[in-house]
Amino acid sequence: MKTYFYQLADFIAARLQGSEQYQCWYSAEASDFVRFNVSAIRQSGHVQQAALTLHLIDGRRHGSATAALAGHIAADGATIEQLIATLRGQLPDLPEDPHLLVATEVNSTEFIEPSRLPSAEAIVDQVLRASTTVDLVGILAMGPMMRGFANAAGQRNWHQSATFNLDWSLYQSRDKAVKTSYAGSDWDSLEFATKMQDAIVQLAMLQRAPVTVRPGAYRAFLTPTALHEIVGMFNWDGLSEKSLRTRQSALRRMRDEGLRLNPAITLSEDTQGGVAPGFQSDGFIKPPRIALIEQGVLTGSMISPRTAMEYGLVNNGAGSGEAMSSIDLAGGTLPMANALAELGTGIFVSNLWYLNFSDRANCRITGMTRFATFWVEDGEIKAPLNVMRFDESVFRLLGDKLLALTSERELLLDSDSYGERANGSARLPGALVKDFTFVL
Repeated sequence: MKTYFYQLADFIAARLQGSEQYQCWYSAEASDFVRFNVSAIRQSGHVQQAALTLHLIDGRRHGSATAALAGHIAADGATIEQLIATLRGQLPDLPEDPHLLVATEVNSTEFIEPSRLPSAEAIVDQVLRASTTVDLVGILAMGPMMRGFANAAGQRNWHQSATFNLDWSLYQSRDKAVKTSYAGSDWDSLEFATKMQDAIVQLAMLQRAPVTVRPGAYRAFLTPTALHEIVGMFNWDGLSEKSLRTRQSALRRMRDEGLRLNPAITLSEDTQGGVAPGFQSDGFIKPPRIALIEQGVLTGSMISPRTAMEYGLVNNGAGSGEAMSSIDLAGGTLPMANALAELGTGIFVSNLWYLNFSDRANCRITGMTRFATFWVEDGEIKAPLNVMRFDESVFRLLGDKLLALTSERELLLDSDSYGERANGSARLPGALVKDFTFVL
């Protein structure tokens, strides 16, 4: 596919006229999808697709369009020529863009990680064998993903890797289920078996009579999955340089007022450790790591080329959304095996959902507990907890309320597959907090 993409780039370059420039973004995958229900295969399929987004530029006027590719130059050449003609016809009617920043320095890169994945059939066999005594519901998505960039200056970038993401629940009854996931580039049968066994143990606990606690503040342990939901919320414009400057960021008080989180919080965009490519759709290269919050202090932001142009900054390879795509939250000192003992009496939160801002200016978030959330006494799980709503400020939750982060961290992959499989990732610890506020 890399060779074909480069042929397409040369094809486009040969059709430029006058002062025209181009950039193009290539996105492709060859993915296996398997959906499970009642511990059986309910749907399976294979998706092989490729798309090209062509960006035609003339002076400060520019436009873009996307087309699906067939993988044959004879067919795709006609499609691309039509795209060029359409965009060329539109450019004179478009206003000049004062914030357009084009990559002029040629930074060609190539990253090809050979697949280490077993076959989909081998993974499915393990899943089915491990779930014969339970009701498993979930989806397996796996296979290689490719991203490419090319421009008129001659820059060529290619990124190719293969991952799997098994996202599953063990269903008990009504709203009671144990949700978990296993993802990465290397399938480890023992690690999967351990995760499945842990989920089966929690499933047995869900059969106990559930309890409801009064609204109030409780000591709580958030699994990496639950903590990821909270980090994902303030990743929504929170670390965007544009949003910080226009005071729309949920973390703006950290920039404007010097507000700090707990010194244990060190957050970065870790391109080197993630699965996303090391370049973005305008051809700017991402550094291996962007320090964003260090020891509780906001030290950086995600800066896209447009924001850099608008405010006279140096971009750091952020995409147009200026959000982290390879989240890395440093671990702490609490061994995961001691999490329940350190929790003592309180609430074990395995998952959160329906999150939204209740007070964006103060980074206050509300949401619901979900799936296997338990009431814990003296370090032992006593009963499942009925669904509750929380409302909490991140400034306090990850500030003075944070007691510890686990030393072990978990890799979570973005499971979105609308249109194409996403390649976002997060590596996070679990968190022990005090006075986590439940309101309903």
